[in-house]
Amino acid sequence: MSTESSPLLSYRLFSVVDEGEMPGSRAQEEAPLVGGGATGTPHPDPAGRLSTFFGVVVPTVLSMFSIVVFMRVGFVVGHAGFLQSLLMLVVAYVIILLTVLSVCAICTNGAIQGGGAYFMISRTLGPEFGGSIGLMFYLANVCACGVYILGLVEAVLDVFGADGTDPPGARALPQGYFYSFLYGSVVLLLCLLVCLVGARIYARAAFLIFLVVNLVLLDIFVSFVAVGPRQVPVARDANHTVNASFTGFRLATLRANLPAMYSRDYTTNNVMTFATVFAVMFNGCTGIMAGSNMSGELRNASSSIPKGTIIAVVYTFVIYFLLFLMTSFTCERTLLKEDYGFFRSINLWPPLVLVGVYAASLSASMSSLIGASRILHALAKDDLFGIILAPAKIVSKGGNPWVAVLYTWALVQLVLFAGKLNTIAGIVTVFYLVAYAAVDLACLALEWASAPNFRPTFQLFSWHTCLLGIASCLLMMFLISPAGASGSLVLMLALLGSIHLRAPASSWGYISQALIFHQVRKYLLLLDVRKEHVKFWRPQMLLMVANPRSGAQLVRFVNDLKKGGLFVLGHVEIGELDTMPSDPVQAHYNFWLSLVDKLNVKAFVDLTLSPSVRQGTQHLLRITGLGGMKPNTLVLGFYDSCVPDDEFLRHPAFSQARERDPFGVDQPALQAHFPPVRGAGAPKALPPAEYVAIVSDAVKMHKNVCLARYFPRLDKERLFSGKAEGCFVDVWPLNLLRPDTPAYVDVCSLFLLQLACILTMVSSWRAARLRLFLCVESGDRGWVAKEEKLKELLGKLRIKAAIRAVAWDHVVALHGPRPAAGEPFLNPAAHRVTDEYLAAVNALVLQQGGQVAVRFLYLPRPPADTAAYERYLEQLEILTRDLGPTLLVHGLTPVTCTEL
Repeated sequence: MSTESSPLLSYRLFSVVDEGEMPGSRAQEEAPLVGGGATGTPHPDPAGRLSTFFGVVVPTVLSMFSIVVFMRVGFVVGHAGFLQSLLMLVVAYVIILLTVLSVCAICTNGAIQGGGAYFMISRTLGPEFGGSIGLMFYLANVCACGVYILGLVEAVLDVFGADGTDPPGARALPQGYFYSFLYGSVVLLLCLLVCLVGARIYARAAFLIFLVVNLVLLDIFVSFVAVGPRQVPVARDANHTVNASFTGFRLATLRANLPAMYSRDYTTNNVMTFATVFAVMFNGCTGIMAGSNMSGELRNASSSIPKGTIIAVVYTFVIYFLLFLMTSFTCERTLLKEDYGFFRSINLWPPLVLVGVYAASLSASMSSLIGASRILHALAKDDLFGIILAPAKIVSKGGNPWVAVLYTWALVQLVLFAGKLNTIAGIVTVFYLVAYAAVDLACLALEWASAPNFRPTFQLFSWHTCLLGIASCLLMMFLISPAGASGSLVLMLALLGSIHLRAPASSWGYISQALIFHQVRKYLLLLDVRKEHVKFWRPQMLLMVANPRSGAQLVRFVNDLKKGGLFVLGHVEIGELDTMPSDPVQAHYNFWLSLVDKLNVKAFVDLTLSPSVRQGTQHLLRITGLGGMKPNTLVLGFYDSCVPDDEFLRHPAFSQARERDPFGVDQPALQAHFPPVRGAGAPKALPPAEYVAIVSDAVKMHKNVCLARYFPRLDKERLFSGKAEGCFVDVWPLNLLRPDTPAYVDVCSLFLLQLACILTMVSSWRAARLRLFLCVESGDRGWVAKEEKLKELLGKLRIKAAIRAVAWDHVVALHGPRPAAGEPFLNPAAHRVTDEYLAAVNALVLQQGGQVAVRFLYLPRPPADTAAYERYLEQLEILTRDLGPTLLVHGLTPVTCTEL
């Protein structure tokens, strides 16, 4: 049951989770991340899952320490000095803290499944952002695992390598690029074996390592105080030894270590800068997601991740600060630059430092490997990358995604070819910063969307912290590596586009929809109908569709005609809600929206239930749209006795089945939903008088009206193919049913001309040429002036159209005597508009040469006498018979302006 279906249940779900109910309960299974989103997966054995300390604090602390706390403190302080080191530390932890605040907010808003940061981002920003950034975060963990293993190898070879600094007896391991790769592969194999066993054995091993690391740190702090000043020989090779000093706590040493003094790094032989040193230092602090990555293994992820992560961040910050401070007080810069493993040289019992280095590096490697495998497993389960990651869904009986672990192991093997820790530290840092910025973006989007179901119990955040977090991450990315930052963003955009094109729609909920709603509501309120001006008029169409099987071509035409305006497909279901158990209209929306997708038109759908089509159309004309976004033009298919064609059978959008439909409306379902077209001889459901009444109602409601005939015959592909000759859009601005009032510049005529001009402005119609017809009688000496007036008007309106004068004396002669003043139009007793006259007009229109794509004709107002409705419809039928695609237009609103 979703939270929308029961407000009481929604409250209970959140309250139970906030109180720390164990996962596996119904509450946590159903609590959504953001209202109605993805639900949590029930854990088969809640009691066997990890607690806050073992599942979050321990892996996060170990990941944030890793090799840096033992092997790169001297590197950072030696090159950057104490002041810049402190600045780097503060900047790094500000970025981290801002991201942690966002993580805490998202985590405390509902149940969290496996996948950590990927799960948070994808369920908030949607599959496109979630998949692309999730994959990049996965790669960051893969590279980080390689960094930690290379650091461990570096530490081992520094002691036991053939060129190591220890006495000759300890130099047993051969050194070189391929040897380093071999040692790294052995360490990685050990991590693989642990991770294949599962998260529980890793948690136990990690706790033991956690105790060892903290014991070593305690020993280091004691050694700073207990060990007296001494000279430390530093051998970079067999022929070169440098004496460096450990001075103990001396103010002079601190003064000497305050400024920066960047030089070459002896491991890579590259000159260091603030950015490169920060990249290495920050890489040691990027483990804040280690606990989040274990979200699928935690008893209560929503509670454990915020608490455990904050504790780990505060603890590691204090340790790093004390190490930087004590190192700056006691060690000369030469010692720091020439021996990154100097803790061993100044320790009470040097082997203990080695134990700490190896343990921390090994733990961080396992943490990154197991965390990355969980992210990959979550990506595979969501089917965002298809068959490539499909095997990563496989899990053992205990729930361990062992195939994802093997995938990750293989990629880390490739990373080990880099050879040196400092070589790939910058890449890892940039990838982590992208992921952190995405988490901040997810939280910012939730906050800005003001979704009612975004109610995190963690309140120490705001949109300011999210925005500052995004800005700081992006800034540091480009400071560390402009090329790497640009490349990572390009990679993210490429992945985003790829997932958008191929991934199915999800039921997670899209933050983009919430943001769009928020902004659209705001701008709709600003769209004041009282401020409308004719200069910015645009068509806003309501097309009534009885059966889309026979109206698909008209739907596409009106989509062209709207040109940036509102387009609504309206449909009336006949029935009384009082006699039905539920509203049948709601179940039909999905089919109509899928129809819109298949026709590739930009249209909304509005359906209604009414006792008659006329009443339903009145409802839609009144209530469709919001504020200034309401239809101003009603479009109807023409009422005639023609047997409609089933356009579903020949339209490519319906004849070519799609492999999958994101909303569950497949090809057969769509075909079956809409009823077959009316056969020959079958009666029409709508009486002719009611059809004309609908037109009359629209005119009374001050809506423009368009009646479309023969549009199933419109073949744009043939008309505008390269081999076809030019075609025309013909406009007849004269009221042909009342030629005694030859006004070419009234409101309706200008509306007619405006619609035709709009059509030719559409990119797919620009090859069509506009023709304007001027009907001329031989005795009319003023037709030249009329033509000049029309040309002048077209020039002012910036409309390119050819004016053609057409003699129609033989047509007017059939019209009958002129009406007396004040005599109503279409008086049946007068019999002035005869069938012969209408047939002659029809023939005149057909006689105009050239290939005509669409004809625009003047639609006269329906008669006031309802008894004349059927005669009115007969006249329109004769007038437009066999003309091809024709649009009869009656305009009521001014739509053109000659002023700037």
